[in-house]
Amino acid sequence: MSFSDSGSSSSSGGDYKNFRQITRERLLYEMLRPEKNGSSKSTWKVLVMDKFTVKLMSSACKMSEITQQGISLVEVITKHRQPMTSMEAIYFIQPTQENVTAFLSDMTGKSPLYKRAFVFFSSPVSRSLVNHIKKDLRAMKRIGGLKEMNLEYISMDSQGFITNNENALEELFCDEENHQRADDCLNVVAKRIATVLASLREYPLVRYRSAKALDATTMTTYRELIPTKLAASVWNCLARYKQTIEDFPQTETCELLILDRSIDQIAPLIHEWTYDAMCHDLLNMEGNKYTHEVPSKTGDKPEKKEVLLDDEDPLWVELRDVHIADASERLHEKMTNFVSKNKAAQLKHSSKDFGDLSSKDLQKMVHALPQYSEQIDKLSLHVEIARTINRTIMEQGLRDLGQLEQDLVFGDAGRKDVIKFLSTNHIINHESKLRLMMIVAAIYPKKFEGEKGRKMMELAKLSGDDVIAVNNMRLLGPVHTESKKSTTGSFPLKFDVLKKRAARRDRVGDTQTWQLSRFYPIVEELVEKLSKGHLPKQEYPCMNEPKPTFYSGSQSPSTSPVLPHSRRTPTWARRHLSDDGYFSDSVLGRASSGFKRKGQRIFVFIVGGATRSELRVCHKLTEKLDREVILGSSSFLDPQTFLTKMKRLNEEEEISLDDIII
Repeated sequence: MSFSDSGSSSSSGGDYKNFRQITRERLLYEMLRPEKNGSSKSTWKVLVMDKFTVKLMSSACKMSEITQQGISLVEVITKHRQPMTSMEAIYFIQPTQENVTAFLSDMTGKSPLYKRAFVFFSSPVSRSLVNHIKKDLRAMKRIGGLKEMNLEYISMDSQGFITNNENALEELFCDEENHQRADDCLNVVAKRIATVLASLREYPLVRYRSAKALDATTMTTYRELIPTKLAASVWNCLARYKQTIEDFPQTETCELLILDRSIDQIAPLIHEWTYDAMCHDLLNMEGNKYTHEVPSKTGDKPEKKEVLLDDEDPLWVELRDVHIADASERLHEKMTNFVSKNKAAQLKHSSKDFGDLSSKDLQKMVHALPQYSEQIDKLSLHVEIARTINRTIMEQGLRDLGQLEQDLVFGDAGRKDVIKFLSTNHIINHESKLRLMMIVAAIYPKKFEGEKGRKMMELAKLSGDDVIAVNNMRLLGPVHTESKKSTTGSFPLKFDVLKKRAARRDRVGDTQTWQLSRFYPIVEELVEKLSKGHLPKQEYPCMNEPKPTFYSGSQSPSTSPVLPHSRRTPTWARRHLSDDGYFSDSVLGRASSGFKRKGQRIFVFIVGGATRSELRVCHKLTEKLDREVILGSSSFLDPQTFLTKMKRLNEEEEISLDDIII
């Protein structure tokens, strides 16, 4: 038996693989493939996981891919299982006392559950747990190998991951600080961030947002120290990896920027107008799962069908980061083009009844049907989604609301404009009013400390819980009293002094094709500065100071001309369509040429939750900077989840039944 360190698909040499590809290949080929894990090649095996590693595995691999590696059955370690004494088992579990105890119970006694076991831990195992395993001689005889995979994160797409700490915002930013609980949370998050870097064989320059104490007499609060503490904890994990993991880099290979949710209070609240963000905001999706109705094959009531909007859907990949108006236009063109070229689609959309079709027409339909059925389902799905979103936008008056939100953020509107809007607009729903109030509170925190704020919230008809959410915005904002020199609160960006107070400034060189595309998350500006080596060291210090040659070797010179910013909506340039209904310049067309080697990776981690707009700009910056930008977070937030969390920030911790071990 060997207790070995994790291997990895290195990004150096050979074909360059993106973040999600490496994650998937490590699970399938390093852990499950027989010749790699030491198990028998010819026999089927059982895969045993815990609740967390089940999520991890399902986020990266399909069930069909798992079975191709010889897995006949997937089990959960906490559930009762039938003995399969003739089969080998692969355990992929977290290194907890409960999991190790359950594993040893499986492999000891007169009738162990499996013939032999190969154990893969998702993160480093403590010495005490190793000794606990070694002391059980009966189990040791049936263990074929123990290995630390150092893979304990959930991939959300090709450039996004979460550490699955869903309550991090509440645990770190709650009104009554609980330092022990917060420290425990940060340590788990740090360990999981480190496993991402271990999987990709990356050793980063670790940058973090520093605390902003005004002077020596002012105490720094725990909330201000969150990025500092997390960076230190990640650094400690990486220091151990340098000593224990074979072939782990000894010099810096990438950059990691550690932030928290307070860096941008507005991104989780504002209506983002891209297809991905609109889907997660307006469709009541569960993660990437969308449920819709399809006609019943038996002619009865419509049936509910679940689909995943993820990297496996080429239309989703193409449309997710574009404006909803652009997505709608593209889908219309695709459907028109598809119907004009596909015989079965033409016949279906013609006025002929099935009985009126000639044998020649039927023959054409049969030949076209397989392609038609598959593609029309995908197209119809996204056409339906876009239609639903556009209808919701109209019904809820979101265009006017969206314009006001963006004018507030860029300093073109103020409190009086909000009052006028609330007094005259009667179709926006309760949630939208709450989000508007929270945006105003983020930009004008002083306005909500007295009578003015109370009256504005009364005008918006906010409930008691809503008022709590608005007031809790202070927990994500500046902790100290603002100095006279500061005019931007928690958003240290300069703006035109002639404007009202602004949380953003227009970016020089950005042109907007569609209205309401003006907003951008602060992460975009920070990553661009980081890539150029222009991130202020005082505000974003580095755990390990880079060598002078680091940035000069990682930058890609930009050849794009600087264009003036435009808020008007020019006519959209038409693109060429291929015969299958996809655009020739689409993501799919570019992807077919292969994923080319890019510059040094940039990792951004936002503890407390990340948004779809922040993931979007990571996709955008990967192309712009020619560096793979990977976004990580404790969880992903949609606006509804963020509102719920903000209402809970001053609640006492509740005990979940899931936390009770019986």
